[in-house]
Amino acid sequence: MFTKLIGRAIFALTGWTFNNNLPPGINRCVMIAAPHTTNWDFLYTRVAFSLMDIPVRITTKKSYMRFPYGPFARALGCIGIDRSPKKEGEKRPSMVQAMADLFKEHDDLIMLVTPEGTRSLVTKWKTGFYHVAVLAKVPVALGYLDYKKKEAGVGKVVYPSGDMKKDMKEIMAFYKTIAPHTPEKFSIDLDYDS
Repeated sequence: MFTKLIGRAIFALTGWTFNNNLPPGINRCVMIAAPHTTNWDFLYTRVAFSLMDIPVRITTKKSYMRFPYGPFARALGCIGIDRSPKKEGEKRPSMVQAMADLFKEHDDLIMLVTPEGTRSLVTKWKTGFYHVAVLAKVPVALGYLDYKKKEAGVGKVVYPSGDMKKDMKEIMAFYKTIAPHTPEKFSIDLDYDS
């Protein structure tokens, strides 16, 4: 309650609004957070999702969930990834598999990812988020921050069709219309630019 009051105050003072197009009943998905060009993105993203009652979780190493970082990490909505083999002699799972496995362990999970991977300019996004969604059989929700409109929200939901190129083109077409904080540091994935 207190954090929502602070969030509302931050949005009111800065002139930001939010727009939630996440259909009711979706409690399992991979949520993209983009564009990501400044540290301010984290603050507005956390505030917006809190105000929209979308309980996003941020993946981190399982070791960060222990003391002394654990309480702070949990307060931020972090969820630990364990990539250790399940049985002795088994291969260590990939990051994508470990992230997809979290959906087996949690009935409700909205996993927040930043596919750009950095605040610097990149023209190729990390596509692990897409593979996680396919493996976990969950949709990809397109979270965004539009600094021109001063609007934070969820633009649309993409259900992976199995045709990655087609789905990624749809995702990039959406983000191509979003204004980042620092335009020279943002690019959609040019491999999927229509």
